[in-house]
Amino acid sequence: MQKYPLAVKIGRTQARIMEYYMKLGGKIYVSVSGGKDSVVLLDLVRRVYPEALAVFCDTRLEYPELRQFVKTIPNVEWLHPKATFAEIVKDKGYPIISKDLSRTIYYARRGSEWAINRLDGKFKSGDRCERYQRYIKYKHLLDAPFPISSACCEEMKIKPFRRFETLSGLHPMTGMMAEESFLRQTTWMKNGCNAFNGKRAMSSPLSFWTEQDILRYLLLTGIPYASVYGDIVEEDGKLRTTGCRRTGCYACMYGIQNEKEPNRYQRMKETHPGLYDYSVNTLGCGAVLDYLGVKY
Repeated sequence: MQKYPLAVKIGRTQARIMEYYMKLGGKIYVSVSGGKDSVVLLDLVRRVYPEALAVFCDTRLEYPELRQFVKTIPNVEWLHPKATFAEIVKDKGYPIISKDLSRTIYYARRGSEWAINRLDGKFKSGDRCERYQRYIKYKHLLDAPFPISSACCEEMKIKPFRRFETLSGLHPMTGMMAEESFLRQTTWMKNGCNAFNGKRAMSSPLSFWTEQDILRYLLLTGIPYASVYGDIVEEDGKLRTTGCRRTGCYACMYGIQNEKEPNRYQRMKETHPGLYDYSVNTLGCGAVLDYLGVKY
C-alpha cells in the first residue's frame, strides 16, 4: 500500500475518513500538532467535512513557528497538560531511543519480569524472541545515571486528549504513519486505519502514506504549513524540506541516534539557540546525549 500512487492513496484515505465519520455519527475530531502530517490530514478531512473540529495540545515544547501557525487554523480547540516536561523528566525519566524501549527500561528497573526478559531478547515465558533481539544492545541503559521513561508522551499528550474525549464524546483521528516507527507499524498491522473494537475508537487514515507522499501533497495542493519546515525542494529524485524535517517536541530524543548530521539538536543550535540552551543545559538533555554518544 505504501507503493500506491498518491492519487490512489488520497481516494483510499478519504474512504477511511468517511467510514469512520459515518460509523461514529460524525462525533470525531482531528488531532493537530501543527506538523505537516496532521495539516495534510486536516485538509483531507475538511474537504469532505468542513465543520470537523481540530484539537491541539499545547505542550509548550513546540517550535514557536508551529504554535503561531496553529493559531491561523480555524475551529481549533487548545488543550493543556497538567505537568511540564521538566517535572516529568525529573520524576519519571527522559525519552530516549524509542518510546517502547524507554518504557521497557523504566519497568525493568522496577523489577518487571516481562521488561527484563525483553532486554534479554526473550518472551515473558523465557523463550527466545527474534523481534526482541534488537533490545539486547540497550540493556546497559539499566545502569544509566539518569531516569528513563516514556511518561512524557503519556502525561503531555495522551492524558489531555483522553480527558477531552471523555468530556466531549468525540473520537480521534490522527496523522500517524506506519513508516515512522516499529510500534506504529505493528499497531497498523493489528488494527488497520480504523479501529472500532477496542475501548477507544481510533482512526489513522494516513497510516500507509510516506513522508514523500506528504511533501508531494503539500506541493500539489499549495495548502499552507508551518514556516519552520522551510521550502520543499527536490534533491536526487526525492523531496525534502530545507528547514526541519520533523518537528514534534523540540527536546525529544527519540530516534536521534539514527539521524544523519546535522541532527535535530545540531539544527536547533543554529535555528533556535534559546530553545537549544534550555534543552541542553536547563533540562539536562546534553548530559543524556553525552552518555548516548550522540553529537549535539
